[in-house]
Amino acid sequence: MNLNSLKPAENATKLSKRVGRGQGSGKGGTSTRGHKGAQSRSGYSRKIGFEGGQMPIYRIMPKRGFKNISRVEYNAINIGTLQTLAESKNLSEITPEVLLANGLAKKNSLVKVLGRGELKAALKVSAHAFSETAKAAITNAGGQINVIGAAEAPVAE
Repeated sequence: MNLNSLKPAENATKLSKRVGRGQGSGKGGTSTRGHKGAQSRSGYSRKIGFEGGQMPIYRIMPKRGFKNISRVEYNAINIGTLQTLAESKNLSEITPEVLLANGLAKKNSLVKVLGRGELKAALKVSAHAFSETAKAAITNAGGQINVIGAAEAPVAE
């Protein structure tokens, strides 16, 4: 076997369609584009969402709701989760850095502590926001709350 005798398997390669090369080619004249209309012209490109003149789906479907540009997205952590974390890691203080290290929060996310679950350990908890039930549960267990600033939502006047 020599390199010059190698060739691809049968039907592995296809010749490109050579259009507009005269009537003898079978693809001359209109070059397989048909007669007249936008698609027969050069430079034609179909608009995104064009459905052949039918009313497009994005115009049929009604708009719903709105996006609040002032929304502050929090990463919610329940006090039951804080209890299990404190027991397993022997912690007395919980901060967003501790939650990040244990995979409970993302790098730049704001953390809000919610009140689901039971808290027995006296923990010092630092977070960007607390629910009323979480505040009550932490203080009743003998813990402390530290609200991290600069996470307040802008107030519309």
